[in-house]
Amino acid sequence: MATFNELKISDTFIMGLKHENIIDPTDIQSITIKHILDNKDLIAEAITGSGKTLAYLLPSFQRIDTDSKDLHTLILAPTHELVIQINNVIKTLAHNSNHPLRSTPIIGEVNIKRQIDYLKEKPHIIVGTPGRVLELIQLKKIKAHQIKTLVIDEADKLLSDSNVQTVKSIIKTTLRDRQLLAFSASISEKALTCALSLMKSPEIVNIAPDKVNPAIEHCFIVAPQRDKIDTLRKLIHAVKPSKAIVFINKNEAIIDVVEKLNYHKIDAVGIYGNATKQERKKAIDHFKGGQAKVLVASDLVARGLDLQNLSHVINMDIPVDLNEYIHRVGRTGRAGENGVAISIITLSQLQDIKKIEKINNIHIQSKAIKNGQLRDYK
Repeated sequence: MATFNELKISDTFIMGLKHENIIDPTDIQSITIKHILDNKDLIAEAITGSGKTLAYLLPSFQRIDTDSKDLHTLILAPTHELVIQINNVIKTLAHNSNHPLRSTPIIGEVNIKRQIDYLKEKPHIIVGTPGRVLELIQLKKIKAHQIKTLVIDEADKLLSDSNVQTVKSIIKTTLRDRQLLAFSASISEKALTCALSLMKSPEIVNIAPDKVNPAIEHCFIVAPQRDKIDTLRKLIHAVKPSKAIVFINKNEAIIDVVEKLNYHKIDAVGIYGNATKQERKKAIDHFKGGQAKVLVASDLVARGLDLQNLSHVINMDIPVDLNEYIHRVGRTGRAGENGVAISIITLSQLQDIKKIEKINNIHIQSKAIKNGQLRDYK
């Protein structure tokens, strides 16, 4: 495996990485950084937690002239939380490296005038959600012609039917010689075809043939739909997670689940798609800070959030898109730790479990709660 020095990353940034105890490149970084520094377009697929963010950030840090007032890199991400997380990584690396690189987050549902003020500070990197980024480009507040590198993070989400036209509109405002990078934990055939149509002879990197982190144990419990919340409560008492995310498909059910868990003395918070920015931030902060052991969420949180010390992922609902399973369970088993993914299903959903096993080449063990403990089903 190449070292950061061999990848032509400067000593300034290598020392900055050491402050975060990052000494050696991950596989995805070793393979992609050299292509990015060679200014090639790229499509990269690697499991959640494999270091994709630094794989595209380090080349930008390396190439940006901080004496310039031009925008260099635009990073698109699908959620507010992921935008803030990526920007925090940028700020941390710049601070630890004593490097004057400037960045700013751009998200919807916040004061656009304040964001315009931030843009007057001439950031070298912008991280944003597509809708607000396009709006600011159309207002001529983001100078898209300056962009040298455009990153599509969580590419399968941003190149899906609900987002792809906005992303394409942003790309059309950039110059033809800009570099385009797409990163994701999984890239569907449809997203791959779309990415290829937007790029110039891209390098394609896939270091996730098994897709799912082997450090994760997968299991399921069968329960009637009406008993799922009670089963969830018993499950949490049985496995005693250090931290757990509970995934639910319908936003309107999240508050009900949180209230019932809190009633039974389980500290839980909820986050869902139509919550305000402040509500979502408060819930995430409580969860990260340890005031709550359980975060109840829709698939919004499955995308890219780096939540430390997450021991369990619990699917109270099977995802509508079975491919979302790997994004959900990828929240656990990170940084060399083991993790557990547990799905609470009805009998009619056994076929979905079989399909998930086949899609991801994994085994999902049948379990049951007996005498207050989670045990193999016999």
